[in-house]
Amino acid sequence: MTDFLIIGGGIAGISVAASLSKLGQTTVLEAEAGLGYHASGRSAAMFEETYGSPSTIALNRASRDYLTNANGGVLSPRGLMLVGSTETRAAFADDMQAMSLTPMPVADAQKIVPILNPKVITEIGYHAEARDIDTDLLLQNFAREARVHSAKIVTQKIVQSIRRNSDRWDVTCAGGDEFSAKILVNAAGAWVDEIAKMAGVRPLGFTPYRRSMARIPAPEDLDVSNWPLIFGPGESWYAKPDAGKLLVSPADEDATTPHDAWPEDLILAQGIASFEAFMTTTVTRLDSSWAGLRTFSPDRSLVIGPDVDEPTFFWVAGQGGYGFQSSPAASQLAADLINGLTGDIDTKTAALLLPARFA
Repeated sequence: MTDFLIIGGGIAGISVAASLSKLGQTTVLEAEAGLGYHASGRSAAMFEETYGSPSTIALNRASRDYLTNANGGVLSPRGLMLVGSTETRAAFADDMQAMSLTPMPVADAQKIVPILNPKVITEIGYHAEARDIDTDLLLQNFAREARVHSAKIVTQKIVQSIRRNSDRWDVTCAGGDEFSAKILVNAAGAWVDEIAKMAGVRPLGFTPYRRSMARIPAPEDLDVSNWPLIFGPGESWYAKPDAGKLLVSPADEDATTPHDAWPEDLILAQGIASFEAFMTTTVTRLDSSWAGLRTFSPDRSLVIGPDVDEPTFFWVAGQGGYGFQSSPAASQLAADLINGLTGDIDTKTAALLLPARFA
């Protein structure tokens, strides 16, 4: 029997494993052959402190030092640019205020991104401090930290049944492998409510939303490596450099069920058209496309804490699009709560993250 059994090997589960492994014997069960296969492996990978609800922003800010410095750091310069037109003036103003962006003349923005269309774009917001996250490196750093403290990370283990006994949780996986633990940590991403049902715990109402992405050639063969992430007001679309090409997303948010997501051609076409509407260039082909699931709680904030009715069932869920940038502080908060400590997150913020808010 282990002290902590974590279901889920995405950024939530692996970061929590790194923190909990310092407190006791820890095992991670991941259904896929590798870590971070679903949402974690399909992230846009940005660190933007002001992105998310107030409790998420608090976690982002508490995570900055770790992301910047631990193990050599995983952040690199990127920048964030909001583009607006006459038709998007109200949404543009809302984003400028919510994300504390700085106005930039359109002509100056064109020096950074030459394909911006000055006939359409009337205003620009900019934040130079937004950073890229090396998501694979961060996952591997957490996994290495966990293994240094003797954690076991077991892949290709699909959970089929969960039973609560007097002093432990018993988990059976496909193929008959069994695992037992004093505390069960539910970090199963889009499947967190399914895991709760399996354990006889009341689900909290998480919803997975599909988000699609296309990789396109660099427009006009330009060097896009230093371009910022560019997005439309109301997060209606965004584009981001990636390995010499551009990622373009319609920023779609279609409610769905837990599954291995795929994009729909019509949704991608709408996203490409939204991108083109602000640019002087057109997209002639896609190099590749994919989709992932961003899973949110009913109030769209993370859920970190013990279940109200079953305290040895611990939730680390609802990362939505904030999992990587909040993971250092979120995982440490989880470990602190399990260990009975207050930690670095203030009590008011911690209370906003507890599953008890849905009781």
